[in-house]
Amino acid sequence: MMSSFLFRAMDARAGIFLAILGAAIILVPASNLLVPENSPFHVPTYAVTLMGKYLTYALLALAVDLVWGYCGILSLGHAAFFALGGYAMGMYLMRQIGTRGVYGDPILPDFMVFLNWQDLPWYWSGFDMFWFAAVMILLVPGALAFIFGWFAFRSRVTGVYLSIITQALTYALLLAFFRNDMGFGGNNGLTDFKDILGFDIQADTTRAGLFAASGLALVVCFLICRAVTRSKLGKVLVAVRDAESRTRFLGYRVEHYKLFVWTLSAMMAGIAGALYVPQVGIINPGEFAPANSIEVVIWVAVGGRGTLVGAVLGAVLVNFAKTWFTAALPDIWLFALGGLFVVVTLFLPKGIVGTISGGWTALRQRKISSDYEKGSDEPPSTPPQSPSAPANIIHCEPVARFPGTTKPQPAE
Repeated sequence: MMSSFLFRAMDARAGIFLAILGAAIILVPASNLLVPENSPFHVPTYAVTLMGKYLTYALLALAVDLVWGYCGILSLGHAAFFALGGYAMGMYLMRQIGTRGVYGDPILPDFMVFLNWQDLPWYWSGFDMFWFAAVMILLVPGALAFIFGWFAFRSRVTGVYLSIITQALTYALLLAFFRNDMGFGGNNGLTDFKDILGFDIQADTTRAGLFAASGLALVVCFLICRAVTRSKLGKVLVAVRDAESRTRFLGYRVEHYKLFVWTLSAMMAGIAGALYVPQVGIINPGEFAPANSIEVVIWVAVGGRGTLVGAVLGAVLVNFAKTWFTAALPDIWLFALGGLFVVVTLFLPKGIVGTISGGWTALRQRKISSDYEKGSDEPPSTPPQSPSAPANIIHCEPVARFPGTTKPQPAE
């Protein structure tokens, strides 16, 4: 079963992507920990942390591409699932501080002591154990997505209306988490983390380990997404995206397929948020901002919707450009970044990976046709169907003639 799962998840493009990512997972920590600082091949710790943050963004973009690129659900609220996973990890990290906090309380975090809280809220119980926090990282975003999707998809809310509702959801959570009486730190959020699993969170080895963990999580989630999209389930998802009414007419329970992929995507976003928090050192309600969800959609569009690899590439390239522009052009970096998005939209409507893949397919088909015209025995074949192409789920059968009828003859 595992071999068939990996077979469905692999092809040439996926193999190249995984090879590059695997090399980065090994070489970047090694260059940081083993190479001397005066060497040109040394990767400083701040760069390891920055690249680790890029990998968490890539995982979030992958989650959005799964629902938008293959099922047609344009989510403008995935930042909510990302932030919920981050808060679950932040609660675990806060419980690990213990008496090392400013107020030295062994149970209550500093912000609760400051606000005169007397007891730890019930929903903070269990977060002193990593396994419990890991379960909550998956369960909380997944449960919220399941409940939201259950009502939205059964009500057949689609298109821009669903996008607006997802944006309203994340904005409502933003307002709720800003309140001090929610017990999540209010406007300041959760910060001042000390260690994770007993390791100093500021140590070089911990930073390298978090980078490697982010890369491995991206590999696993990428393989899961590839297996899903290349299976029969994935073909139904594409059919739902391209012709939802026709797919429902054929007897498929469309809301069940949508609910499954929506919940899976939310859990992936929660994992991304959980890996993001210990690397940046803070989680606050600002992560719920609707603008963050819109930015993730832009990453996917730049890289190539419905390609998976494109979503990862778009997230890394856009965030790298954002980092470079803020340093090189601090006064006009927003205009430069906006211009980049406009150029990509006008000249690369299918995204970077989609445009390259389409051009390569056209060149290969042209070469095959040229060879055939020169006398090759092999006829030209139709270009392979792209992952984002609609699935052909309609099969026409010949209609039986009534008894006594004859086959119509061609006109003379």
